[in-house]
Amino acid sequence: MSARLSLNQWTTRPWTMPEAIEGCARAGIPAMGVWREPLQAFGLPATAQRLRDAGLRVSSLCRGGFFTASEPSARRDAMADNRRAIDEAAQLGAPCLALVVGGLPPGDRDLPGARRRVLDALAELAPYAATAGIQLALEPLHPMYCADRAVISTLAQAIDLAESFPMGQVGVIVDTFHIWWDPDVFRQIARAAARIASFQVSDWLVPVPSDLLLARGLMGDGVIDFSPLCRAVTAAGYRGDVEVEIFNAALWSRPGDEIVAAVVQRFAEHIEPSLGA
Repeated sequence: MSARLSLNQWTTRPWTMPEAIEGCARAGIPAMGVWREPLQAFGLPATAQRLRDAGLRVSSLCRGGFFTASEPSARRDAMADNRRAIDEAAQLGAPCLALVVGGLPPGDRDLPGARRRVLDALAELAPYAATAGIQLALEPLHPMYCADRAVISTLAQAIDLAESFPMGQVGVIVDTFHIWWDPDVFRQIARAAARIASFQVSDWLVPVPSDLLLARGLMGDGVIDFSPLCRAVTAAGYRGDVEVEIFNAALWSRPGDEIVAAVVQRFAEHIEPSLGA
């Protein structure tokens, strides 16, 4: 079992929080990427205790963000929710809070304005996160999600934003599903260097499902060449956990322990050999 493998909780989405923790422990997986919905359903203190008892570390908390609302009260609500997420991450001992920055508000076509609001939100939240010991981790999403989920679509855009802040305050997530297509990706991974807060892996399925959100697959089931991406992240200096994060309805229909066994096998085949030290 790789010491760097982390099971992102959404990969086994049907599992409750206790089931996910117990499943990781049974399989010998040393870390979890925790999601806020099951965290809130089970409770923060109970989750933190279960994780400690199982000897699991938290590789990230998913997710904060959704900064692009233009209506003042919605923006205030988003900022308050992100502060709660930062507090949750700190209590879990997570190193970073994953941020999906948000898409265009309904009826809004001002893409540059939405991106400016992301920068404004980071400026407000970064000092608060730093005080809590949490790095904000910007996740660029594939351009097909630009309208509804993330107006930040490339690693270069995410790094440009992150570089407005001290190194430890704002970093970036390298997610193979979202960045594999980018012809500039290897230069940008090298540029990200110490700002890489998290490395997430899943494959790009062909044909793409009708529900674009569920287009991820187990490593080896799609078209991504993982080896050069893993080597690039290692060369950039990243030595942290590697989260397997898969949104896939067919996968979720399988028993949880079967999903975990497949994750462990595919990680060993497609990811671990190229990670290096």
